[in-house]
Amino acid sequence: MQEPLAGPGRFYKGNIHTHSSLSDAVRGPEEVCRLYREAGYDFLSLTDHFLPRYGFPIADTRDFRTNTFTTILGAEVHAPSTELGEMWHMLSVGLPLDFAQTPPEESGPALAARCAAAGAYVAIAHPAWYGLTVADAESIPVAHAVEVYNHTSHVKEDRGDGAFLLDALLARGHRLWACATDEAHFKCNDWFGAWVMVRAETLAPDALVAALKAGSYYSSQGPEIHAIQAGREEVVVECSPAAAVMAVGRASAGATAFGPNLCSARLPLDKFRAGGYLRVVVVDAAGKRAWSNPVWLDS
Repeated sequence: MQEPLAGPGRFYKGNIHTHSSLSDAVRGPEEVCRLYREAGYDFLSLTDHFLPRYGFPIADTRDFRTNTFTTILGAEVHAPSTELGEMWHMLSVGLPLDFAQTPPEESGPALAARCAAAGAYVAIAHPAWYGLTVADAESIPVAHAVEVYNHTSHVKEDRGDGAFLLDALLARGHRLWACATDEAHFKCNDWFGAWVMVRAETLAPDALVAALKAGSYYSSQGPEIHAIQAGREEVVVECSPAAAVMAVGRASAGATAFGPNLCSARLPLDKFRAGGYLRVVVVDAAGKRAWSNPVWLDS
């Protein structure tokens, strides 16, 4: 029996993609941290754009930590260029303050590899927003995850859904996690829209980054996923009251249980065996979603 959300520790709520006035957002780092802390978040990674026009900032948010709220140092890093000629956008959570500036000749894959070597959790950011292709994503094998949902991209341009790219990569045999984020800039109502719930033994930044890399978390806009148990014949999902609980697999493989006020669902695994994996999506009555990480059925 696989129980991907089990293990020691507890769940901590956090946002791992946020900007400040150190790059192109309108609120300062201290205010951004305060907003998330007062909203009940346990942690925040302030990930300003690591670009020369902003002085390659990695926000030092250590002074804004408390006994019940912590921060993870990080950045959104950029280098040329994708298939469509765009600058790469890659989320790097857990970078050191002295991470070296990006030289002009460094490619996106090389920069991603350098971030991972420095200890960061690397995620492919908002792929729908700038037309990232499967070939682009396959060129950075060090990536830990794909942003399955980016709230700013959804609010501003209806391009927040990254599930298409995650599913394409999973179908091709790549093993990546999913994450949902705000990427708040505070120029429109783009904060508190999506987060990760990380299961870790402590609220220490290193423990949170390790849990992110291990996939010990789920992502949400509101619904809670309490447990996922994958056995030989079915997957059992325990969650907050939902209108639908879905399992999504390779190509058209899928199974859904419908509510109302569904707090437990048992979904058969027969459609998912050939593809080797599934991921769970919980949808509440308001249409808000929670996304599990993929569960591989050969482990």
